[in-house]
Amino acid sequence: MTKKVLITGVAGFLGSHLCDKFLSENFYVIGMDNFITGDEDNIRHLDKNNNFQFIEHDVTEFIKIEGTLDYILHFASPASPIDYLKIPIQTLKVGSLGTHNLLGLAKAKKARILIASTSEVYGDPLIHPQSEEYYGNVNTIGPRGVYDEAKRFQESITMAYHRVHGLETRIVRIFNTYGPRMRLNDGRVIPAFMGQALRGEDLTIFGDGSQTRSFCYVDDQVEGIFRLLLSDYVYPVNIGNPHEISIRDFAEEIIKLTKSSQKVIYKDLPVDDPMQRKPDITLAKKLLDWIPLVSRKVGMLRTFNYFETLSNEELYKSEHKSFDNHIRK
Repeated sequence: MTKKVLITGVAGFLGSHLCDKFLSENFYVIGMDNFITGDEDNIRHLDKNNNFQFIEHDVTEFIKIEGTLDYILHFASPASPIDYLKIPIQTLKVGSLGTHNLLGLAKAKKARILIASTSEVYGDPLIHPQSEEYYGNVNTIGPRGVYDEAKRFQESITMAYHRVHGLETRIVRIFNTYGPRMRLNDGRVIPAFMGQALRGEDLTIFGDGSQTRSFCYVDDQVEGIFRLLLSDYVYPVNIGNPHEISIRDFAEEIIKLTKSSQKVIYKDLPVDDPMQRKPDITLAKKLLDWIPLVSRKVGMLRTFNYFETLSNEELYKSEHKSFDNHIRK
């Protein structure tokens, strides 16, 4: 019998790729999104797929799903600073109320639930690389804290439901992920650099460029999440690519990749921006027999090729969308 999965945030970057993965594995997928940051274009190719059903809904409101449900993946949340700094309350609500609603649904349906946590739970880490045992170094009241704390609370309530109700739960801590369907104007370093290169603008580095990131290609990330869902492990697992690079060196890589002649300019570092980020994936290797397979060179080329297909309107669009309808005055 075909297994049924609910994916929230299905019109987002990661959610849409997860949807494709589950459909390819012969699941029936119910996708849910309220398009606060998601994009209909990311799921338009599924319009005529008989194994896909879309429900437009805000998960912070009561969720009703007819019939049986085997799995839930909670990926609804703003994930880019450019978004969650504009809609901080909505970001906290989707991590708290939204997670609570979905845990309740999982309990009622006797479904297994996987929640999308993040490397941001480690804050600006004082240990390197970051393993799952690290408790993190987070500024709870800083502007970025709305995302970090929403995800930390999400982990806490998920574990509470597991311990109190015996719910089957999984927690993935996602490190920087990239690939096709990323928003060009989402403010994160990969689309920012590639967009600037395509528009013929200088590449902007915040800080002195010594801060590091490690980038995981979306296909690798999705495979890790899929394996974790089907595993028997209830505690958080890091999924990311441990190949680390400084932002300064990464800017040079993008200039070479795009064959552009721009220079690099420097601006002040935002508040609480982490100085280093690198996953310890020992646990994922051991539990899931998972390692990232796509090199940064190959992944970045695929991503750049995708961005090259965008229209001029998309290339020069500075604002994603208005959040006015989602903010109650």
